[in-house]
Amino acid sequence: MMKNKWLNLVFALLALLLINIGGQYIFHRFDFTADKRFTLNDKTKKILEHTQKPVIITVFLNGELPAAFKRMQASVKDLLTDYKAYSNADFKVFFVDPLAGLNAADQDTVINNLYQQGIEATNLSVKTESGLTQKLVFPMAMIESDGKQMPVKLLQNLDAGGSYEENINNSIENLEFTFTSGIKKVIGGNNSRIGFTESNGEPSDLQLYDAMHTLAGNYEVGRVDLNTIDKTGLDKLKMMVVVKPQSAFSETEKYKINYFVMNGGRVLWSIDQVSAELDSLRGKGSQMVFNKNLNLDDMLFVYGARINYNIIADKNSAEIPVSTGNVGGQPQIQLVPWIYYPILLPDTSASLVKNLDGIKAEFPGTVDTIGSKGVKKTYILTTSNFN
Repeated sequence: MMKNKWLNLVFALLALLLINIGGQYIFHRFDFTADKRFTLNDKTKKILEHTQKPVIITVFLNGELPAAFKRMQASVKDLLTDYKAYSNADFKVFFVDPLAGLNAADQDTVINNLYQQGIEATNLSVKTESGLTQKLVFPMAMIESDGKQMPVKLLQNLDAGGSYEENINNSIENLEFTFTSGIKKVIGGNNSRIGFTESNGEPSDLQLYDAMHTLAGNYEVGRVDLNTIDKTGLDKLKMMVVVKPQSAFSETEKYKINYFVMNGGRVLWSIDQVSAELDSLRGKGSQMVFNKNLNLDDMLFVYGARINYNIIADKNSAEIPVSTGNVGGQPQIQLVPWIYYPILLPDTSASLVKNLDGIKAEFPGTVDTIGSKGVKKTYILTTSNFN
Protein backbone atom coordinates (compact mmCIF):
# COMPACT_ATOMS: atom_id res chain seq x y z
CA MET A 1 0.00 0.00 0.00
CA MET A 2 2.79 2.39 0.97
CA LYS A 3 4.67 1.41 -2.19
CA ASN A 4 1.68 2.39 -4.38
CA LYS A 5 1.46 5.80 -2.69
CA TRP A 6 5.14 6.46 -3.40
CA LEU A 7 4.71 5.37 -7.04
CA ASN A 8 1.71 7.69 -7.46
CA LEU A 9 3.71 10.57 -5.98
CA VAL A 10 6.65 9.88 -8.32
CA PHE A 11 4.35 9.71 -11.37
CA ALA A 12 2.66 12.98 -10.36
CA LEU A 13 6.01 14.74 -9.99
CA LEU A 14 7.17 13.39 -13.36
CA ALA A 15 3.94 14.58 -15.00
CA LEU A 16 4.39 18.08 -13.56
CA LEU A 17 8.01 18.12 -14.72
CA LEU A 18 7.02 17.10 -18.27
CA ILE A 19 4.26 19.73 -18.39
CA ASN A 20 6.71 22.40 -17.23
CA ILE A 21 9.31 21.40 -19.84
CA GLY A 22 6.69 21.17 -22.59
CA GLY A 23 5.31 24.58 -21.66
CA GLN A 24 8.67 26.12 -22.52
CA TYR A 25 8.41 24.87 -26.11
CA ILE A 26 4.67 24.80 -26.75
CA PHE A 27 2.84 28.12 -26.41
CA HIS A 28 -0.91 28.66 -26.39
CA ARG A 29 -3.27 30.99 -24.55
CA PHE A 30 -6.80 29.85 -23.74
CA ASP A 31 -9.91 32.04 -23.67
CA PHE A 32 -12.95 30.32 -22.17
CA THR A 33 -15.32 33.31 -22.46
CA ALA A 34 -18.30 32.85 -24.81
CA ASP A 35 -17.61 36.03 -26.80
CA LYS A 36 -13.81 35.51 -26.88
CA ARG A 37 -13.28 39.01 -25.49
CA PHE A 38 -9.80 38.06 -24.22
CA THR A 39 -8.65 36.72 -27.58
CA LEU A 40 -6.42 38.94 -29.70
CA ASN A 41 -7.47 39.63 -33.27
CA ASP A 42 -5.53 37.66 -35.89
CA LYS A 43 -4.30 40.93 -37.44
CA THR A 44 -2.88 42.01 -34.09
CA LYS A 45 -1.08 38.68 -33.68
CA LYS A 46 0.37 38.95 -37.18
CA ILE A 47 1.72 42.45 -36.54
CA LEU A 48 3.28 41.38 -33.24
CA GLU A 49 4.78 38.20 -34.69
CA HIS A 50 6.45 40.20 -37.49
CA THR A 51 7.86 42.87 -35.17
CA GLN A 52 11.63 43.11 -35.67
CA LYS A 53 12.64 46.03 -33.43
CA PRO A 54 12.11 46.34 -29.65
CA VAL A 55 8.87 48.06 -28.66
CA ILE A 56 8.51 50.15 -25.50
CA ILE A 57 5.08 51.27 -24.27
CA THR A 58 4.79 53.77 -21.43
CA VAL A 59 1.28 53.97 -19.95
CA PHE A 60 0.55 57.12 -17.94
CA LEU A 61 -2.04 55.46 -15.70
CA ASN A 62 -0.64 54.72 -12.26
CA GLY A 63 -0.90 55.84 -8.66
CA GLU A 64 -4.18 56.97 -7.10
CA LEU A 65 -6.88 56.75 -9.76
CA PRO A 66 -10.69 56.90 -9.76
CA ALA A 67 -12.33 53.47 -9.85
CA ALA A 68 -13.23 53.68 -13.55
CA PHE A 69 -9.63 54.44 -14.50
CA LYS A 70 -8.38 51.66 -12.22
CA ARG A 71 -10.56 49.37 -14.31
CA MET A 72 -9.06 50.78 -17.50
CA GLN A 73 -5.55 50.36 -16.08
CA ALA A 74 -6.24 46.69 -15.30
CA SER A 75 -7.61 46.13 -18.82
CA VAL A 76 -4.51 47.74 -20.35
CA LYS A 77 -2.24 45.52 -18.22
CA ASP A 78 -4.07 42.36 -19.28
CA LEU A 79 -4.03 43.36 -22.95
CA LEU A 80 -0.36 44.32 -23.07
CA THR A 81 0.57 41.11 -21.26
CA ASP A 82 -0.92 39.25 -24.22
CA TYR A 83 0.90 41.56 -26.64
CA LYS A 84 4.18 40.77 -24.90
CA ALA A 85 3.49 37.04 -25.15
CA TYR A 86 2.91 37.16 -28.91
CA SER A 87 5.62 39.70 -29.80
CA ASN A 88 8.59 38.41 -31.78
CA ALA A 89 10.80 41.25 -30.54
CA ASP A 90 11.58 42.58 -27.06
CA PHE A 91 8.37 44.14 -25.72
CA LYS A 92 8.54 46.30 -22.60
CA VAL A 93 5.65 47.98 -20.76
CA PHE A 94 5.94 50.63 -18.04
CA PHE A 95 3.14 52.16 -15.95
CA VAL A 96 4.03 55.58 -14.55
CA ASP A 97 2.44 58.40 -12.58
CA PRO A 98 4.07 61.46 -14.17
CA LEU A 99 3.11 63.82 -11.32
CA ALA A 100 3.98 61.62 -8.35
CA GLY A 101 6.01 63.39 -5.64
CA LEU A 102 6.25 66.72 -7.50
CA ASN A 103 5.41 70.17 -6.20
CA ALA A 104 2.99 72.43 -8.08
CA ALA A 105 5.70 74.21 -10.10
CA ASP A 106 7.36 70.98 -11.19
CA GLN A 107 3.98 69.48 -12.03
CA ASP A 108 3.26 72.38 -14.38
CA THR A 109 6.62 71.84 -16.08
CA VAL A 110 5.95 68.11 -16.55
CA ILE A 111 2.42 68.76 -17.84
CA ASN A 112 3.75 71.22 -20.43
CA ASN A 113 6.56 68.88 -21.49
CA LEU A 114 4.15 65.97 -21.91
CA TYR A 115 1.76 68.18 -23.87
CA GLN A 116 4.57 68.99 -26.31
CA GLN A 117 4.94 65.23 -26.86
CA GLY A 118 1.21 64.77 -27.45
CA ILE A 119 0.37 63.47 -23.96
CA GLU A 120 -2.66 65.41 -22.70
CA ALA A 121 -4.15 65.42 -19.22
CA THR A 122 -7.85 65.01 -18.44
CA ASN A 123 -9.31 67.00 -15.55
CA LEU A 124 -11.85 65.05 -13.49
CA SER A 125 -14.19 66.00 -10.67
CA VAL A 126 -13.85 63.31 -8.00
CA LYS A 127 -16.26 62.90 -5.09
CA THR A 128 -14.66 62.82 -1.64
CA GLU A 129 -15.96 63.03 1.94
CA SER A 130 -15.38 66.78 1.89
CA GLY A 131 -17.02 67.35 -1.51
CA LEU A 132 -15.72 67.49 -5.06
CA THR A 133 -12.00 67.73 -5.81
CA GLN A 134 -10.19 68.13 -9.12
CA LYS A 135 -7.96 65.29 -10.25
CA LEU A 136 -5.62 65.27 -13.25
CA VAL A 137 -5.22 61.91 -14.98
CA PHE A 138 -3.35 60.97 -18.14
CA PRO A 139 -5.39 58.30 -19.98
CA MET A 140 -2.71 58.01 -22.65
CA ALA A 141 0.30 55.93 -23.64
CA MET A 142 3.49 56.50 -25.61
CA ILE A 143 4.60 53.83 -28.08
CA GLU A 144 8.30 53.85 -29.05
CA SER A 145 10.33 51.75 -31.46
CA ASP A 146 13.51 52.28 -33.48
CA GLY A 147 13.78 55.97 -32.58
CA LYS A 148 10.14 56.76 -33.46
CA GLN A 149 7.35 57.42 -31.02
CA MET A 150 3.60 57.96 -31.11
CA PRO A 151 1.16 59.06 -28.39
CA VAL A 152 -2.17 57.22 -28.25
CA LYS A 153 -5.37 58.20 -26.47
CA LEU A 154 -6.87 55.49 -24.32
CA LEU A 155 -10.01 57.48 -23.47
CA GLN A 156 -12.09 57.80 -26.63
CA ASN A 157 -15.13 59.96 -27.45
CA LEU A 158 -14.90 62.06 -24.30
CA ASP A 159 -17.13 64.72 -25.87
CA ALA A 160 -19.54 62.29 -27.52
CA GLY A 161 -23.01 61.47 -26.30
CA GLY A 162 -23.49 58.92 -23.57
CA SER A 163 -22.60 58.77 -19.91
CA TYR A 164 -19.13 58.92 -18.40
CA GLU A 165 -19.25 55.18 -17.64
CA GLU A 166 -20.30 54.39 -21.21
CA ASN A 167 -17.31 56.32 -22.56
CA ILE A 168 -14.98 54.40 -20.25
CA ASN A 169 -16.53 51.06 -21.23
CA ASN A 170 -16.35 51.85 -24.96
CA SER A 171 -12.74 52.96 -24.55
CA ILE A 172 -11.84 49.69 -22.83
CA GLU A 173 -13.53 47.73 -25.63
CA ASN A 174 -11.41 49.60 -28.20
CA LEU A 175 -8.04 49.25 -26.45
CA GLU A 176 -6.79 46.55 -28.80
CA PHE A 177 -7.58 48.65 -31.87
CA THR A 178 -5.94 51.69 -30.25
CA PHE A 179 -2.67 49.95 -29.38
CA THR A 180 -2.45 47.85 -32.54
CA SER A 181 -2.98 50.91 -34.76
CA GLY A 182 -0.31 52.80 -32.85
CA ILE A 183 2.21 49.96 -33.00
CA LYS A 184 1.57 49.44 -36.70
CA LYS A 185 2.22 53.10 -37.42
CA VAL A 186 5.42 53.25 -35.35
CA ILE A 187 6.98 50.13 -36.89
CA GLY A 188 5.45 50.51 -40.35
CA GLY A 189 7.69 53.22 -41.77
CA ASN A 190 6.20 55.59 -44.35
CA ASN A 191 2.47 56.29 -44.26
CA SER A 192 0.23 54.80 -46.92
CA ARG A 193 -1.49 57.13 -49.38
CA ILE A 194 -5.25 57.59 -49.67
CA GLY A 195 -6.75 59.45 -52.62
CA PHE A 196 -10.25 60.97 -52.81
CA THR A 197 -11.46 61.17 -56.42
CA GLU A 198 -12.47 64.60 -57.71
CA SER A 199 -13.16 64.32 -61.45
CA ASN A 200 -16.89 63.54 -61.39
CA GLY A 201 -18.56 66.20 -59.29
CA GLU A 202 -17.50 64.84 -55.90
CA PRO A 203 -17.67 67.06 -52.76
CA SER A 204 -15.05 69.78 -52.35
CA ASP A 205 -12.07 69.71 -49.97
CA LEU A 206 -14.06 71.86 -47.55
CA GLN A 207 -16.97 69.41 -47.53
CA LEU A 208 -14.60 66.47 -47.02
CA TYR A 209 -12.41 68.29 -44.50
CA ASP A 210 -13.45 66.24 -41.47
CA ALA A 211 -12.77 62.88 -43.14
CA MET A 212 -9.51 63.98 -44.74
CA HIS A 213 -8.26 65.71 -41.60
CA THR A 214 -9.00 62.65 -39.45
CA LEU A 215 -7.25 60.27 -41.85
CA ALA A 216 -4.27 62.63 -42.16
CA GLY A 217 -3.17 61.60 -38.67
CA ASN A 218 -2.21 58.15 -39.97
CA TYR A 219 -2.00 58.46 -43.77
CA GLU A 220 -0.98 60.77 -46.57
CA VAL A 221 -4.29 62.10 -47.88
CA GLY A 222 -5.00 63.98 -51.10
CA ARG A 223 -7.22 64.25 -54.18
CA VAL A 224 -7.07 62.08 -57.30
CA ASP A 225 -8.13 63.29 -60.74
CA LEU A 226 -8.86 60.15 -62.74
CA ASN A 227 -8.55 62.11 -65.97
CA THR A 228 -4.91 63.01 -65.40
CA ILE A 229 -3.40 60.48 -62.98
CA ASP A 230 -1.02 58.01 -64.62
CA LYS A 231 0.22 54.51 -63.79
CA THR A 232 2.99 55.82 -61.55
CA GLY A 233 0.51 57.85 -59.52
CA LEU A 234 -1.88 54.92 -59.16
CA ASP A 235 0.93 52.62 -58.03
CA LYS A 236 1.72 54.99 -55.16
CA LEU A 237 -1.83 54.79 -53.78
CA LYS A 238 -2.91 52.32 -51.13
CA MET A 239 -6.59 53.20 -51.24
CA MET A 240 -8.98 55.18 -53.42
CA VAL A 241 -12.19 56.72 -52.05
CA VAL A 242 -15.06 57.46 -54.43
CA VAL A 243 -17.48 59.75 -52.56
CA LYS A 244 -20.86 60.87 -53.91
CA PRO A 245 -20.01 61.44 -57.59
CA GLN A 246 -22.62 63.32 -59.64
CA SER A 247 -21.61 62.64 -63.25
CA ALA A 248 -20.89 59.55 -65.35
CA PHE A 249 -17.46 57.90 -65.30
CA SER A 250 -15.76 57.56 -68.66
CA GLU A 251 -14.37 54.23 -69.85
CA THR A 252 -10.84 55.61 -69.37
CA GLU A 253 -11.57 56.47 -65.74
CA LYS A 254 -13.08 53.03 -65.15
CA TYR A 255 -10.04 51.40 -66.76
CA LYS A 256 -7.74 53.22 -64.32
CA ILE A 257 -9.85 52.18 -61.34
CA ASN A 258 -9.87 48.57 -62.53
CA TYR A 259 -6.08 48.65 -63.06
CA PHE A 260 -5.71 49.95 -59.51
CA VAL A 261 -7.92 47.17 -58.07
CA MET A 262 -6.30 44.38 -60.10
CA ASN A 263 -2.89 45.43 -58.79
CA GLY A 264 -3.86 45.18 -55.14
CA GLY A 265 -5.41 48.61 -54.57
CA ARG A 266 -8.50 49.08 -52.43
CA VAL A 267 -11.53 51.18 -53.31
CA LEU A 268 -14.15 52.51 -50.92
CA TRP A 269 -17.35 53.15 -52.86
CA SER A 270 -19.62 55.70 -51.18
CA ILE A 271 -22.06 56.43 -53.98
CA ASP A 272 -25.75 57.17 -54.51
CA GLN A 273 -27.52 55.76 -57.54
CA VAL A 274 -30.40 58.24 -57.16
CA SER A 275 -30.53 61.90 -56.19
CA ALA A 276 -32.30 62.79 -52.95
CA GLU A 277 -31.46 65.71 -50.67
CA LEU A 278 -33.26 66.92 -47.56
CA ASP A 279 -32.39 70.54 -48.42
CA SER A 280 -34.49 70.32 -51.58
CA LEU A 281 -37.44 68.98 -49.60
CA ARG A 282 -37.15 71.82 -47.08
CA GLY A 283 -37.35 74.42 -49.81
CA LYS A 284 -40.10 72.93 -51.97
CA GLY A 285 -41.88 70.43 -49.77
CA SER A 286 -41.42 67.73 -52.41
CA GLN A 287 -38.71 66.44 -54.70
CA MET A 288 -38.48 64.32 -57.81
CA VAL A 289 -36.01 61.46 -57.38
CA PHE A 290 -34.12 60.46 -60.51
CA ASN A 291 -31.29 58.15 -61.46
CA LYS A 292 -27.78 59.57 -61.66
CA ASN A 293 -26.44 57.29 -64.43
CA LEU A 294 -22.88 57.05 -63.12
CA ASN A 295 -21.98 54.34 -65.65
CA LEU A 296 -20.55 52.10 -62.92
CA ASP A 297 -23.02 49.20 -63.00
CA ASP A 298 -20.90 46.94 -65.22
CA MET A 299 -17.78 47.50 -63.12
CA LEU A 300 -19.56 46.86 -59.82
CA PHE A 301 -21.17 43.74 -61.32
CA VAL A 302 -17.71 42.29 -62.00
CA TYR A 303 -16.75 43.03 -58.39
CA GLY A 304 -19.81 41.10 -57.17
CA ALA A 305 -22.21 43.91 -56.24
CA ARG A 306 -25.26 45.68 -57.61
CA ILE A 307 -26.20 49.03 -56.06
CA ASN A 308 -29.90 49.39 -56.80
CA TYR A 309 -31.75 52.47 -57.97
CA ASN A 310 -33.96 52.85 -54.92
CA ILE A 311 -34.20 54.42 -51.45
CA ILE A 312 -34.61 52.48 -48.22
CA ALA A 313 -37.48 53.30 -45.86
CA ASP A 314 -37.07 51.88 -42.36
CA LYS A 315 -39.14 52.49 -39.22
CA ASN A 316 -35.95 52.15 -37.18
CA SER A 317 -34.82 55.62 -38.16
CA ALA A 318 -33.31 58.88 -36.97
CA GLU A 319 -35.36 61.97 -36.21
CA ILE A 320 -35.38 65.31 -37.99
CA PRO A 321 -36.72 68.69 -36.79
CA VAL A 322 -40.09 69.59 -38.32
CA SER A 323 -42.18 72.73 -37.85
CA THR A 324 -45.57 71.63 -36.49
CA GLY A 325 -47.20 75.07 -36.25
CA ASN A 326 -46.87 78.54 -34.76
CA VAL A 327 -47.62 79.78 -31.26
CA GLY A 328 -47.45 83.49 -30.63
CA GLY A 329 -45.68 84.01 -33.92
CA GLN A 330 -42.96 81.51 -32.98
CA PRO A 331 -42.55 78.28 -34.98
CA GLN A 332 -42.97 75.11 -32.95
CA ILE A 333 -40.22 72.62 -33.78
CA GLN A 334 -40.64 68.94 -33.02
CA LEU A 335 -38.38 65.97 -33.70
CA VAL A 336 -40.16 63.29 -35.71
CA PRO A 337 -38.93 59.97 -37.15
CA TRP A 338 -37.75 60.21 -40.77
CA ILE A 339 -37.92 56.76 -42.35
CA TYR A 340 -35.44 57.69 -45.08
CA TYR A 341 -32.70 58.18 -42.45
CA PRO A 342 -32.46 54.55 -41.25
CA ILE A 343 -30.27 53.49 -38.34
CA LEU A 344 -28.04 50.78 -39.79
CA LEU A 345 -27.11 47.93 -37.47
CA PRO A 346 -23.45 46.80 -37.42
CA ASP A 347 -22.45 43.15 -37.55
CA THR A 348 -20.50 42.92 -34.30
CA SER A 349 -18.56 39.89 -35.52
CA ALA A 350 -16.81 42.09 -38.11
CA SER A 351 -13.74 43.82 -36.65
CA LEU A 352 -14.33 46.88 -38.84
CA VAL A 353 -17.51 47.83 -36.96
CA LYS A 354 -16.92 46.04 -33.67
CA ASN A 355 -18.26 47.94 -30.62
CA LEU A 356 -20.07 50.51 -32.77
CA ASP A 357 -23.66 51.48 -32.08
CA GLY A 358 -26.29 52.02 -34.77
CA ILE A 359 -25.12 54.27 -37.61
CA LYS A 360 -27.38 56.86 -39.20
CA ALA A 361 -27.61 56.78 -42.99
CA GLU A 362 -29.24 59.40 -45.21
CA PHE A 363 -31.26 58.20 -48.22
CA PRO A 364 -29.31 54.94 -48.64
CA GLY A 365 -30.18 52.33 -51.25
CA THR A 366 -30.09 48.55 -51.20
CA VAL A 367 -27.13 46.48 -52.38
CA ASP A 368 -27.42 43.04 -53.98
CA THR A 369 -24.51 40.62 -53.97
CA ILE A 370 -23.67 38.68 -57.11
CA GLY A 371 -21.81 35.40 -57.32
CA SER A 372 -18.38 36.38 -58.66
CA LYS A 373 -15.50 33.92 -58.68
CA GLY A 374 -12.81 34.73 -56.15
CA VAL A 375 -14.80 37.56 -54.51
CA LYS A 376 -15.63 37.28 -50.80
CA LYS A 377 -18.47 39.37 -49.38
CA THR A 378 -18.76 40.51 -45.77
CA TYR A 379 -21.88 42.27 -44.52
CA ILE A 380 -21.03 44.96 -41.98
CA LEU A 381 -24.19 47.13 -41.89
CA THR A 382 -27.82 46.10 -42.34
CA THR A 383 -31.27 47.61 -41.93
CA SER A 384 -33.74 46.43 -39.30
CA ASN A 385 -36.67 44.07 -39.84
CA PHE A 386 -38.97 47.10 -40.18
CA ASN A 387 -37.79 48.30 -43.59
